Amino acid sequence: MKQLEVQIMGQSYLLAAPEGGEQRLITAVERVDTAMCKIRDAGKVKARDRIAVLAALNLAFETEAASNSLAAATSAAAMQSAAPSAAALNSSAPDARLAQLLGKLDQALLTSDGQLL
Repeated sequence: MKQLEVQIMGQSYLLAAPEGGEQRLITAVERVDTAMCKIRDAGKVKARDRIAVLAALNLAFETEAASNSLAAATSAAAMQSAAPSAAALNSSAPDARLAQLLGKLDQALLTSDGQLL
């Protein structure tokens, strides 16, 4: 572990960072410092502990929103890549298109024991 001295809202903190994780810690400190200074500079909250809680909630909310967006994008991409496009079906030869459609129909109709309906 490596120790780093950082500043958050003008106060020094000595933090431990795993080897190779120093830059990630510095980036996190910068995000926290920016969030806390923004709340402090708005002038509505003066207590450092309240500023810290509000900043933590804001950052957690942003992280959750980003995570949900990423999950939705990943799901949409997976669904899009699983289904053949109309252009791909139209560009292939009629026999190949028919074989592809019959294969999909067989998959849809087969039950787990391999019997149709």
